[in-house]
Amino acid sequence: MNQSRRLRQTIETEIVDGRLALGARLDETELAERFGVSRTPIREALLQLAMTGLVEVKPRRGAIVSAPDPQLLIAMFETMAEIEASCGRLAARRLVPDDEAALKAALAACALSAEAGDPETYYAENYIFHTVVYRACRNGFLEEQARQLHRRLAPFRRLQLRARNRLGQSLAEHAAIVAAIVAGDEAGASDLLRAHVIVQGDRFSDLVAGLRSINAAA
Repeated sequence: MNQSRRLRQTIETEIVDGRLALGARLDETELAERFGVSRTPIREALLQLAMTGLVEVKPRRGAIVSAPDPQLLIAMFETMAEIEASCGRLAARRLVPDDEAALKAALAACALSAEAGDPETYYAENYIFHTVVYRACRNGFLEEQARQLHRRLAPFRRLQLRARNRLGQSLAEHAAIVAAIVAGDEAGASDLLRAHVIVQGDRFSDLVAGLRSINAAA
């Protein structure tokens, strides 16, 4: 993992945890001094965060901590759900032995993280699981689109995993997805991935509550 990505994840965690409040100014020089790096990787990290909506770069004010409107987030998750559904459908049709082995290994890693009850570790394994699904679709363009939107939504997918009992639910959904893909069930894999990603009902409430907790810390 390169330096700017490590810095992005550190700053992202502090925003989601509320240690960096909404509206707080992110001064490149101060952050560079704090992390003992030059301003270049700091600038790159802030630009990456700006793509997620957690940071907004304003003229004459520089970068500030922000959060997207919930309705925009819902639209983004809806799009992500459809993209992942397509990846699942194609993966079920085109699965090769190497991808099947990688899917099962990623599922096992998720299970270990869920048993530990650590959302941060699970989040890392969850990311790997989804990227394996993308690769298994054997469509390079679709895979890249999925990766890009996944990165943009990463802080909020991470926030969702902090909801009570979500790790166990997510793991069960992963297991069902793997079973459908391995069985060649295109419709089942598509439907399961769509339901796994889309934010509605209780998940919408949990996401809004998480965003409100960030606001309350501001």
